[in-house]
Amino acid sequence: MRTDAVDVVLRERFGLESFRPGQREVLTELLKPHGSALAVFPTGGGKSLCYQLPALLLEGLTVVVSPLIALMKDQIDALERRGIRAARLDSSLSLEESREVTESLRDGTLKLLYVAPERFNNERFMGLLSELSISLFAVDEAHCVSEWGHNFRPDYLKLAQAARTLRAERILALTATATPQVVHDICEGFGIPESQAVVTGFYRNNLTLETTPTGLEARDALLVERLKSRPPGTTIVYVTLQKTAERVAALLSAEGLPASAYHAGLESEDRERVQDAWTHSAKGIVVATIAFGMGIDKADVRAVYHYNLPKGLESYSQEIGRAGRDGKASVVELLACPDDVPTLENFALGDTPLPEALTALVKELLSSGPELHLDMYALGNRHDLRPLVLRTALTYLELEGVLRQGTPFYAGYKVQPAGSVDALVGKFQGERARFVKELFAHAKKGRTWYTFDPAEIAKALDQPRDRVVKALDYFQEQGYAEVQVAEPRQRYTRLREREDPKALVSLLQERFQKREVQEVSRVRDVLRLVTHDGCQSNALVAHFGEQREAPCGHCTFCRTGVARVLPPPHPRPDLREQLDAATFRSLVAKHPEALGHPRQAARFLCGLSSPALSKAKLSGHKLFGTLAEWPFAQVLMFCEAR
Repeated sequence: MRTDAVDVVLRERFGLESFRPGQREVLTELLKPHGSALAVFPTGGGKSLCYQLPALLLEGLTVVVSPLIALMKDQIDALERRGIRAARLDSSLSLEESREVTESLRDGTLKLLYVAPERFNNERFMGLLSELSISLFAVDEAHCVSEWGHNFRPDYLKLAQAARTLRAERILALTATATPQVVHDICEGFGIPESQAVVTGFYRNNLTLETTPTGLEARDALLVERLKSRPPGTTIVYVTLQKTAERVAALLSAEGLPASAYHAGLESEDRERVQDAWTHSAKGIVVATIAFGMGIDKADVRAVYHYNLPKGLESYSQEIGRAGRDGKASVVELLACPDDVPTLENFALGDTPLPEALTALVKELLSSGPELHLDMYALGNRHDLRPLVLRTALTYLELEGVLRQGTPFYAGYKVQPAGSVDALVGKFQGERARFVKELFAHAKKGRTWYTFDPAEIAKALDQPRDRVVKALDYFQEQGYAEVQVAEPRQRYTRLREREDPKALVSLLQERFQKREVQEVSRVRDVLRLVTHDGCQSNALVAHFGEQREAPCGHCTFCRTGVARVLPPPHPRPDLREQLDAATFRSLVAKHPEALGHPRQAARFLCGLSSPALSKAKLSGHKLFGTLAEWPFAQVLMFCEAR
């Protein structure tokens, strides 16, 4: 494809005269036949153009995978304003809206489709895409594919498999944060030659990096003072916990500052209201957990403050990268309080599964036949494993060659005909009409809904299961019936006949413990940056493999020439004084399935949820999280001693 076509589209469709660093190199790779690329650009570095522009030059569909609904909505609105057909498929769409998107995909009028990674667990969606020609498969937040990345998501390994299954011609992986190891993992996972990884660098000369050690009691006043003297413009204050977001936002509002809280615990309408008000504000402050800011296209953020320590340098780099995307001078300041360390480390330590849970999980997997159809929700509840922990354990078994994952499917369907069943059958003729009549004859009839088990009905009718599912989907697409899916199942195949259960459990324990150590070390990396006796900007980018010789001249160390020293943590009272021991003993005796193991009890006291705690309705108990500010290891020792 001629390169001048790229410049024409850039100018005429996007209103831009030149490319940002790295964009042309990525596009050059993608516009080759079966070309692929990895784009590692800083936050605000122009990643989205790398899939939006080629979508207009390639014949087929461009699929964009992103976990960020805010990004999907904003980008689709912007593309529609430019006359570019784009849409998203997610659970927030109505039945009619989903049908319109499906029709646009089938008639070829849609150029870009945005979906979340979880959508590839949907059998119907995979069936729809398999009918289409996919020219480009773009994956945002691609660092999630790396087991050693800061936000490993096992579902991302499925994306590489999905791209192969759907015969996507090209793959584009995108991320703002990747160490050399993570770049290698992304390229390996998605089959991208490392020579086609475009890394533009992480240094931002318009950001002034401030690191200010502070004690627990001085931090509130310090934040208020900073915000009252901040540069004009919008501001983000990052915190770790939802309750901290609410408390700090209330504190700032009481000081006359225009602050609002944003976190995952708010209703979606409230989150949208806060986000919209802040986005259109010239001086608003949002106090947010890390859920905020991803995918939001706002260039004039003048300041980012970390009230709490970030969980690692990768998170820190992403979060400060939301400041100064317009290239103007901006301030990013980390209020470094050592009292934050236990909370961050507890998140990492509390997720490590019990040896007994892993033993029971492995035993169940090995006692089944070679073809496994897993109800992930029920499986996690049986073994007290949170969804992410369970998926990670299964992924480790895949990486060891024990299991191979297949395409997920739904074991149940519910169908409500728009009229009578006879009227629906009457829309077909001959053998197809007889087949539809038999389908309903084998379904379970409720008052208005029919329940279908596609596998059982297919067996009874001596037909492929796929035909049953396609018929039900066709009813919905044509408006003949409303169809709801239920009972999701994940397919796995056991690849080896003989396994040593003890060896597999040991392997899983070793993997989880290694990950635990790594997550804790990320927190320590942040503390080392705060106390670094050299240019902190250079130390930060060195973490990502970028070597700079000249100091930045405007970080805390460069301006003062003095390395910062963290104050000692705030003294805590004796752990036993903080806890109502009698109530706790009685609770443990009453709920042995949720609190019987010392690690389960320690999770409860540190405020870390689990399926067993949720089932026993203990997450709302007054003792839940009583010791959230104590180190998990110390709480675990206390529980073991009891």
